[in-house]
Amino acid sequence: MALTHNLADIRNNYSKQALSEESVSGDPISQFDVWLEEAIAAKAEEPTAMVLSTVNAVGKPSARVVLLKDVSALGFTFFTNYDSRKGRELNEKPFAAITFFWPALERQVRIEGKVVKVAPEVSDKYFHSRPKGSQIGACASPQSQEVESRSVLEEADKKLSEKYATSELIPRPPHWGGYQLQPERIEFWQGRPNRLHDRIVYEQQEESWKIIRLAP
Repeated sequence: MALTHNLADIRNNYSKQALSEESVSGDPISQFDVWLEEAIAAKAEEPTAMVLSTVNAVGKPSARVVLLKDVSALGFTFFTNYDSRKGRELNEKPFAAITFFWPALERQVRIEGKVVKVAPEVSDKYFHSRPKGSQIGACASPQSQEVESRSVLEEADKKLSEKYATSELIPRPPHWGGYQLQPERIEFWQGRPNRLHDRIVYEQQEESWKIIRLAP
């Protein structure tokens, strides 16, 4: 079926806020914290959702949406199946980019850096903080692997649910855990009128951050 809308005519003129070198924090993590808190306060839909982009051994990219589960001076943490496509790609090429987009605030954040696995105890703590059904689902699903049908997944989930029906603690599977992206470059993008958007970039330089403005 053909599209009924002309995509070239779809556009918004952003005008809610501005961003300057003088207004941002000297530390990009502090600046990110401010923007994330404002996205949550504005009731932006899925404010912790981020596009995670990885590449395989020959440089072919892939991307998917995952959820941010922690942010600190060390980096940005998310959790997944280590045997998934993203896990395999991160094992081959331990670098990635993540992108946040908050349309309600006309803002975007782009982050690039090295990715490392978090400590097992960190993965254990988060795994056991999840609803029991989510823990079982992580154990039951061979993420990114081909399965014959949905019934295969449902049967595996059922068997594990029965197995752990009376258990308070479900062992975290060794193939499931956290990654932390340690930022080397962070860009804050604020929509502005007539496509003259504000782009403020932090680039890591040894123990400090260089702040620069990019043309939109």
